[in-house]
Amino acid sequence: MEDKEKKVIHEGLIVKGFPNGMFQVRLDNGNEVLGYISGNIRRNFIQILPGDRVQIEISRYDLTKGRIIYRLRHKEEEDGDEYDYDED
Repeated sequence: MEDKEKKVIHEGLIVKGFPNGMFQVRLDNGNEVLGYISGNIRRNFIQILPGDRVQIEISRYDLTKGRIIYRLRHKEEEDGDEYDYDED
């Protein structure tokens, strides 16, 4: 038995959300694909919203669909400051 087919992993930006865990993702190379949430993200209740950056796994045979496998952190989350605390 041969290995499973190799998938291509890209990074992209969530543009639009559809029902049932489907999203329109604009890849860094400019292409737009329809992405669905992987089971691990569903199981761990990770929320994905328009504007989030994600990693998406795309098959070589169908370049119009892919599976969202990871939600990348925002810069605000990495710094630890999610809110702007400027006082006037």
